[in-house]
Amino acid sequence: MIDKKKLYQKIQEIHPEIGQCGIDLTVNFDKHQNAWVVSLKKDNHKLKHFLETPDADACMEGKQCVALGIEIAQLAKNIKGEQF
Repeated sequence: MIDKKKLYQKIQEIHPEIGQCGIDLTVNFDKHQNAWVVSLKKDNHKLKHFLETPDADACMEGKQCVALGIEIAQLAKNIKGEQF
């Protein structure tokens, strides 16, 4: 089983835009979905992404999860768009 704290740190490492935009990140394992729930929030912007175990394992190896990366980039773009 992946350590929650290590997965959190690895996601922040792979996706530095999370910290750059001031996005709050939480990571929890959902036993019913059998997947990690990656929640991102800033102001009224919210994103919940289910990270399947193979994707979480790849993330821990330093490989970027494409689906999560796309969603984080879109959220960051939306947040930056509102800052102007």
